[in-house]
Amino acid sequence: MRAKNKTNYPEQLASLTRRHLLVFINSRMRVFFTLMVPFIIFVIYIFFLRDLELMTIQPVLEEFGMDSSDPGLQKYIHTLVDSWMLSGIVAMCTITVSLQINNITVSDKENGINRDFASSPVSSNVLILSYFLANFIITFVVCLIFLVVCFIYLAAIGELIMTFSSVMSVLGVLVYASINGVLFTVFICSFISRDSTMGSVITIFSTAIGFLIGAYMPLFMMPEAVQYVCGFVPGTYACALFRFAFMNDTINAMAAYVNNAELMAELTGSFGYNLNFFGLVVTPGYQALALTIFTVLLTVLNIVFGRYLTAVTGGMSKKLFGRKSKPSGGEPGAE
Repeated sequence: MRAKNKTNYPEQLASLTRRHLLVFINSRMRVFFTLMVPFIIFVIYIFFLRDLELMTIQPVLEEFGMDSSDPGLQKYIHTLVDSWMLSGIVAMCTITVSLQINNITVSDKENGINRDFASSPVSSNVLILSYFLANFIITFVVCLIFLVVCFIYLAAIGELIMTFSSVMSVLGVLVYASINGVLFTVFICSFISRDSTMGSVITIFSTAIGFLIGAYMPLFMMPEAVQYVCGFVPGTYACALFRFAFMNDTINAMAAYVNNAELMAELTGSFGYNLNFFGLVVTPGYQALALTIFTVLLTVLNIVFGRYLTAVTGGMSKKLFGRKSKPSGGEPGAE
């Protein structure tokens, strides 16, 4: 009977994934803070950073003799800036949200729940895959909720200049970026076995990743050495692809309105979606290729080092699937 259960991989995968999702959902504080991360950054941008971003464009408009008080031009400028920033936040969330979900994996290690899994007929490969699947589902859903809020915000202020195909492109990039973000963060967290360490990693990583992928400011504004480092971060290319999907229609509409190729070249150079990597211009097609290469590389690394994800490090667990385990007899703590 045990052998039969051990080969029932689809049922094991479904049960384990459901278990991880329930662990996340049952922790209200974890759900709250996971949802709040992108929205806090969104609010900070709207109330504190938006005007600063808009002010950086005024000198460019004056340089080309454009009337910044023109309502039509103002609409395109505001749309360009808002789309640039919001797409960057969405890209960052595919990493930061996934990073927080790895708390489940680390807690299972520290609390000894992996010891229970190891002594059960659960396949270790299925367990590893279940962590990936649960992380992807939560990350995608949270980022999708935030993306819908972004669309509602842009529509409410009259800045949603996107065709249906562009919206589908954004959703496609979201799926791809979520997969890449999960592979990236799970690989890093595979080597962490303490909640305290995980908390420090989340704090440091969540603070730095927005700058490393160019979510907060264009990469050309950073030191050259930092730009080279950013070129080796997978999220940099996901962020650029989000911006291409978000901004392409706006840039085309604005180009037709102003009819000034030099102005558009200057603006897209500052707020565009092409990357500069060691002097080479990386267009969206090559960005997608780079993200694919990183995804394949991270998949290989996770396969090679997957055993660290389910390593048995903690003592006997007190809870599994939300229920207290029964003592096997004798004194507490007896083997």
